Amino acid sequence: MSIYIDKNTKVITQGITGKTGQFHTQKCQEYANGKNCFVAGVNPKKAGESIFGIPIFGSVKEAAAQTGATVSVIYVPPAGAADAIWEAVQADLDMAVCITEGIPVRDMLMVRNRMKAKVAAGGKETLLLGPNCPGLITPDEVKIGIMPGHIHRKGRVGVVSRSGTLTYEAVAMLTEVGLGQSSAVGIGGDPINGLKHIDVMKKFNADPETDAVIMIGEIGGPDEADAARWCKANMKKPVFGFIAGVTAPPGKRMGHAGALISGGADTAQAKLDVMEECGFTITRNFSELGKLVKLRLGA
Repeated sequence: MSIYIDKNTKVITQGITGKTGQFHTQKCQEYANGKNCFVAGVNPKKAGESIFGIPIFGSVKEAAAQTGATVSVIYVPPAGAADAIWEAVQADLDMAVCITEGIPVRDMLMVRNRMKAKVAAGGKETLLLGPNCPGLITPDEVKIGIMPGHIHRKGRVGVVSRSGTLTYEAVAMLTEVGLGQSSAVGIGGDPINGLKHIDVMKKFNADPETDAVIMIGEIGGPDEADAARWCKANMKKPVFGFIAGVTAPPGKRMGHAGALISGGADTAQAKLDVMEECGFTITRNFSELGKLVKLRLGA
């Protein structure tokens, strides 16, 4: 069992012929069942060609129709990435995973509004992961994105994080203490993005093969607090929490575009307080997270 993706997921790479798209598609092919999962690439100028044994199509819609792919991963440069997301949505894919960093906020606002309008009109909803995210992985089955595969191990602890690097760190700690992961999802740190912590927590809560979840957040925005309150009312599994940015000064953007605190409820301390009130096991020392989970689960 996994959330969102598994060994049978068929994937399209948008931007497959670019340097980044080539590099990471190859790495994903080499991981677990990736050779069978990555079935198509998209580049309108190179339709009919192939790369790494993967056929290239002129559009996402054509690639999906020919291969049965239901997920796309986007490595298109920032200026065209929002259009690439919209193309995946118009093709009625189940999910678009946008790795691209630096997409203009206005572009993301427009594409998000178009996505909402499509669903409101009765169209199919395409889930968006990202942008500016590392992607997601179900260990020993498939990885879609830029995370290093070798640090992952099959297990029963879910990971959801706004920070790509902290996703990797949490995963490596779980592997080191012998627990492993059911799935790991990096939602990205942009102010306007797709899936939120709460969406992924709902999936982990419903997954019979996830026994506990690590939720990693950052300063800025209400998402972590919203997820914590949902968990208090609904979550049946232990949740471990960490918020990056305890020492960040109000009004200064730190790292991610969404990591900007106004000094109110979006500070690291305020979020940690809410998470603690909602029954999370929290830590302010990230390096202890793996050992803390192992101790709590009695593994």
